[in-house]
Amino acid sequence: MEPKNLRAYHVVVWGATGFTGKLVAEYLLQTYGTRGDLHWAIAGRNRAKLEDLKRALGESANDLDVLVADANDEASLDVLTSQAAVICTTVGPYAAYGSKLVAACVRQGTDCCDLCGEPIWMRRMIDQHHEAAKVSGARIVNACGYDSIPSDCGVAFLNAYARQKTGYPCRRIAFRFEQAVHGDMSGGTIASAFSTQADARRNRSSASILKDPYALNPPRERSGPDGRDLARVAFDVDLDAWISPFAMAFINTRIVRRTNALLGYPYGRDFRYEEAVLAGKGTRGRVKAHLATVVLGAFAAGITRTPRLVRPLLPRPGQGPSRERRETGSFSILLVGQSLDGKTIKARVTGKRDPGYGCTSRMLGESAVCLARDSTPAAGGILTPASAMQEQLLPRLVANAGLTFEVVAD
Repeated sequence: MEPKNLRAYHVVVWGATGFTGKLVAEYLLQTYGTRGDLHWAIAGRNRAKLEDLKRALGESANDLDVLVADANDEASLDVLTSQAAVICTTVGPYAAYGSKLVAACVRQGTDCCDLCGEPIWMRRMIDQHHEAAKVSGARIVNACGYDSIPSDCGVAFLNAYARQKTGYPCRRIAFRFEQAVHGDMSGGTIASAFSTQADARRNRSSASILKDPYALNPPRERSGPDGRDLARVAFDVDLDAWISPFAMAFINTRIVRRTNALLGYPYGRDFRYEEAVLAGKGTRGRVKAHLATVVLGAFAAGITRTPRLVRPLLPRPGQGPSRERRETGSFSILLVGQSLDGKTIKARVTGKRDPGYGCTSRMLGESAVCLARDSTPAAGGILTPASAMQEQLLPRLVANAGLTFEVVAD
């Protein structure tokens, strides 16, 4: 096994011809070029499509290498992963196309970052590969996009500030999604949701993973004070406003809890974390919260009970919004922390582009570069963004990806 720092490529973008893969390739080309300190390549299973992408990227991509492999061919994946320090993969649903890639990365000691929001598959990878990845040094970092970097790194950021300010981390943090402009859900995310629900329908053990708030924690550490994610309208006393369920809480909350466990509980073993959508104050806020809950419930019921009827109405993998919508999109998240002495500390995480594509492609790209080029202290294993690279990743996200992390009240 060749050491990662001696391999031909720092980063290989796997699935580069898909919608999000193209955006990651565009971003890396615009930000790092092909003749600088970052050596990277694009990869997929179809050479002709990869060459088409290379031409579409323009003359600046003339020196970009093209690699071919097959997600179902272990030998070709071993060759691919042996050439790279980091595989940056957008090929989902990961339950269908990601397992053999993870196994190859673990065998070759290759780092990997993805956009996975599939807790059932992630749990399987943890159970199957975490210990072997620790031995080989492979850092497999899930959820390196809108799910779940703002949540995971935002909590780490707020807790670091609380510890600096008070000497202690927050005992509780509430994530409140404030707004998204042009925040389209990606076809890949929708495909992952259908895949996850189909798995849960077929397997009782898979369904139990979805319900368990600590399902992604290490074995023997899958318990704690948090219950199930919010499933109804509620009133947030701290903000004097109504809240409704947040669609991605089922993955974000588990990533945050896994980070806490992997790092040895710097937030405390009694740390509580939950996510919701901030609907607003008064009667108007209450009505808005109820409407949002009904819409989310209808969507969840559709993918669970009538997937064949609902699926044709939604974006497919490879489909996405126009460049204008991606570039003019934005999002804002408020994190409300309660310190041990009862004080409230608030932080805000914002992104300047559409969260599902514009911001996500940049977050994933910077995660790959961070793993490849920065001296992160994390050892091998199935990791989370904050447990693998939070201190090194945040400056990259702020400088290059259009994100901000700021304390707004203490």
